[in-house]
Amino acid sequence: MKTILKAIGVIILLIVSYALVALLAFDKNYHYEKTITINAPIEKVWQHTNSMKGFNEWNPWMRLDKNSVITYKGKTGEVGDFYSWKGNDEVGQGEQQITAIIPNEKMSTKIHFIKPFESNANSNVVLSGDGNNTKVTWDINFELSTFMKIMRPMMDYQMGKSYEEGLNNLKTLVEK
Repeated sequence: MKTILKAIGVIILLIVSYALVALLAFDKNYHYEKTITINAPIEKVWQHTNSMKGFNEWNPWMRLDKNSVITYKGKTGEVGDFYSWKGNDEVGQGEQQITAIIPNEKMSTKIHFIKPFESNANSNVVLSGDGNNTKVTWDINFELSTFMKIMRPMMDYQMGKSYEEGLNNLKTLVEK
């Protein structure tokens, strides 16, 4: 019995120690980005990255719930282009709006997550390249709550999977 209690005590100590280190070591500002090279000219890639409808052609989260309710507003491909979504528990609810556009170079958006957790973020899709190769960098930036700071390693893992899937979706779409 003493051995089991000691083991439980060590596990609790490890968990508390990790949480304290995470709270002190991880910054509250979260930044994640992923890059891919697509074998196509910038103009062709831009057609799929310059609007909310274009973004949703390769957005990995759109495929998690085929029954999500999507609403678009504003002029496609211009500042103010907006969409909202409401889906299952995996997709949640939120809205995203274009805040800045530099044609054939960059689209910036603000994202308001409503469910399952309320949060705000900024995201960019940046294109660069020459000739028939385009480098696409997709990023997200937001502030972490205290609890989310502890979850950061799992967030990095999950963001990596999702961003890789999305960029691969874009590559497949553009290189057809």
